[in-house]
Amino acid sequence: MSDEFEIDTADLTRRMEGAIAALRVEFGSLRTGRASGTMLEPIQVEAYGQMTPINQLGTVNVPEPRMVTINVWDKGMVGKVEKAIRESGLGINPQLNGTIIMLPIPELNEQRRKELTKVAAQYSEQAKVAIRNLRRDGMDQIKKAKAKSLSEDDAKFWEEEVQETTDKFIKLVDQVLEAKQQEIMQV
Repeated sequence: MSDEFEIDTADLTRRMEGAIAALRVEFGSLRTGRASGTMLEPIQVEAYGQMTPINQLGTVNVPEPRMVTINVWDKGMVGKVEKAIRESGLGINPQLNGTIIMLPIPELNEQRRKELTKVAAQYSEQAKVAIRNLRRDGMDQIKKAKAKSLSEDDAKFWEEEVQETTDKFIKLVDQVLEAKQQEIMQV
C-alpha cells in the first residue's frame, strides 16, 4: 500500500454516524403515544432571513399528556410557526390563542400509524442519501489520488473500505427504521 495516500475512514465513519444521529432525532419527532416537545425539533421556520428551529422562536411546553404548547416570543412569527407545523407532515392541527400555539395530539388510528411509518421511511431515505453522498466524497478522494500517483491495487483497497463502511451504515439505517416502524404500529 502507498504511504502517500490514506482515506480518513475514521472521519468518514464519524460523518456517517452523524447521519444516523440525525435520523434518530427525526424519529424522535414521530411520537406514537404521548406528547413531547422533541417532536417539533426537526421543524424549521423561515424567520429573520434564515431557517430556524421552533424552540429558538418560542417556549415549548407539554402541559398535558396529549397537548404541546408553543409560546411564540415574536407576534410576527406566530403565523410562520403555525404554517411550518401544518406543513411538517406530523398530522397535527395547530390552534392559535394569541401568541400561544396549542397542538392537541390526536389518538393514533390505524391510518395515522400507516402515515407515520411512511414518514419514517422518508426520513430513513434521506439518511441513506446523506450516507451515499459521503461515500461519493470518499470515492472522489480516491479518484484524485489515482490521478496523482495511487496504484490500481491501492485504489481498489480503499474503494472496498469505503463501500464496506457505507454498506454497514445503510444496514444500520434499515435496522433503525424497522424498529421505529414496529414501535409506531404497536397498539
